[in-house]
Amino acid sequence: MILQSYIAGRWVGATAAKPLASAINGRVVAHTHEEALDFAEAMSFARGTALPGLLRTHFQDRARVLKALAAYLLERKEQLYAISAHTGATRADSWIDIEGGIGTLFAYASIGGKDLPSSNVLHEGPAMRLGANNHFIGSHVLVPKRGVALHINAFNFPMWGMLEKFAPSFLAGMPCLVKPATATSYVAEACVRLIVESGLVPAGALQLIIGGTGDLFERLDEADVVTFTGSADTALQLKAHPNLLRKSIPFNAEADSLNCAILAPDVTPADPEFDLFIKEVAREMTAKAGQKCTAIRRTLVPRHLVDPVAAALKARLAKTVVGDPAVEGVRMGALASKAQQADVAERVAQLAVQCEVLLSAKDGFAPKGEGVGDGAFFAPTLLLARDSAASDAHHLEAFGPVTTLLPYGDFDEALHLATLGRGSLVGTVCTKTPALAAQAVPTFAAWHGRMLVLDREAALENTGHGSPLPKLKHGGPGRAGGGEELGGLRAVKHYLQRCAVQGSPTMISAITGEYQRGGAVTESEVHPFRRYFEDVEVGMSLLTHRRTVGEADIVAFGGLSGDYFYMHFDEVAAKESPFGRRIAHGYFVLSAAAGLFVSPAPGPVLANYGLENLRFVTPVAIGDTIQARLTAKRKIDRPPRSDQPEEVPQGVIGWDVAVTNQRGELCASYEILTLVAKRVAG
Repeated sequence: MILQSYIAGRWVGATAAKPLASAINGRVVAHTHEEALDFAEAMSFARGTALPGLLRTHFQDRARVLKALAAYLLERKEQLYAISAHTGATRADSWIDIEGGIGTLFAYASIGGKDLPSSNVLHEGPAMRLGANNHFIGSHVLVPKRGVALHINAFNFPMWGMLEKFAPSFLAGMPCLVKPATATSYVAEACVRLIVESGLVPAGALQLIIGGTGDLFERLDEADVVTFTGSADTALQLKAHPNLLRKSIPFNAEADSLNCAILAPDVTPADPEFDLFIKEVAREMTAKAGQKCTAIRRTLVPRHLVDPVAAALKARLAKTVVGDPAVEGVRMGALASKAQQADVAERVAQLAVQCEVLLSAKDGFAPKGEGVGDGAFFAPTLLLARDSAASDAHHLEAFGPVTTLLPYGDFDEALHLATLGRGSLVGTVCTKTPALAAQAVPTFAAWHGRMLVLDREAALENTGHGSPLPKLKHGGPGRAGGGEELGGLRAVKHYLQRCAVQGSPTMISAITGEYQRGGAVTESEVHPFRRYFEDVEVGMSLLTHRRTVGEADIVAFGGLSGDYFYMHFDEVAAKESPFGRRIAHGYFVLSAAAGLFVSPAPGPVLANYGLENLRFVTPVAIGDTIQARLTAKRKIDRPPRSDQPEEVPQGVIGWDVAVTNQRGELCASYEILTLVAKRVAG
């Protein structure tokens, strides 16, 4: 099979070049192509065809594409599993790569549907007053950068690594050029073929580069973004490219790091946490044959527990069957290539100069399967540092099934040793004492992108030390690259441009697509709650009738709610308070306001399902008269759900509510969210 690049809407490549071997038996799986790529054409197509096409859609349109694409790939996952097996991955390893990648598409589809507007302007509020009388305000908006994203991926997760970058950049409206690592590029190519065949992604929104990047870096402009996953050394070389520096092109790196796991001093071999720790370290050594940027490279244990930990790890690793994943019972496959095998062997030899080797290939290592002698297998290897602080394990990484035990004295020393990795993607602290977890955070969080606190309770649902999640940050400081690849909406914002906007509330309302308090409103002749979703416009408003609050209201509400707080019932104590008098319950004011603006008859409003940003500003006293203004603040479209075809088509409307008294003073301020039926489907 000759792999092909997908450039400018066509597949390129007919002449075989570099052979790519199976990690299991060394047989050739595919060849890269010899043809040179025209990166001027690729960038022109991305800018001239893909970008305008993407910008004719909006955030929610693109979220729907991601959801449909995820479903399409999920139906065809077995094709991808068959190809992924050549990388040396077990079914469980490939699940992380294939279904983990598809799950990331689903996750960003959900984020787009819930957190992003039906436009290409994301308001990052709240707005701030810049003038005393609210005639001049300011806020921030985020908009598509109108550039191209270049994604350079590592060999260990050819599909997940591609999709976890593609999802947020596509959602942000940015065309992507994807450059997978050559060794496992046949998996990425197979995935891109399915994406192209789906017809779901607009032309040019995803282009694939098999082979080198040529002069591509020279063709990047100020609006572009580069993301990278791989070694820290390569990240440094790319980040220092003169064109990137000259044009201040953002470079987001997620580099291999020397992640650690700490067994806290409060844990004994009799505790469940001890077994959890052993299981976690062993899992991170053997999953993907240790080829994970999040794998545990440094295992920090109390000095007095070195022998029990070593014995438990050796016993667990001895049960790990290594070989061809097609053989029944195999739980760990091969490294991705012979080159990777040689690199890990070289690093282990360097580490062993200062370490005692507790477990290695000399301990009866014999991979199972036919032809495995030509594969890239490597034995689980356990090292013990003679001097924890001076160990090369803090700066030298063997990217395979290898970890180094680092003994420590007290917990402060353990935290110090953790920082010697000079920046990591993730670290684990295994403890049964909350105070130790809290003690770790100030030091630990400064040098890690993510922190797992593992105890018997978390273990019931723990996703694992080495499992980045779409809604949480994936990245880390220092050696780990300083970037963030995931993080929910945070990741999408990497591909958007933030701009401060200033002006009158009316102008800022128009710009953001959200009503800003004090801006022009449209007084609705029809009660807003009587309008269907399509008929409501941002800024549509209702000024209600008035209601005077009496003592009977306070007494009745207290009786119903059981809230007899002295400020509402004790005349003497209330007079001695800062308010100097009895006041109404805040939640009575809230309820009374609803009585003022709610239209009680059946209609398009299906449900009130939330209230946000509630503030009680000026107290309401007995005898005060309140009035509410209800204004449509923002609209979020909700597409029909395929799994619930009987559901009434609907959208979400956020309503700004301002409750004032007879002096025009603001008493309560909040936003309510309602589900509103659509007039027509879709």
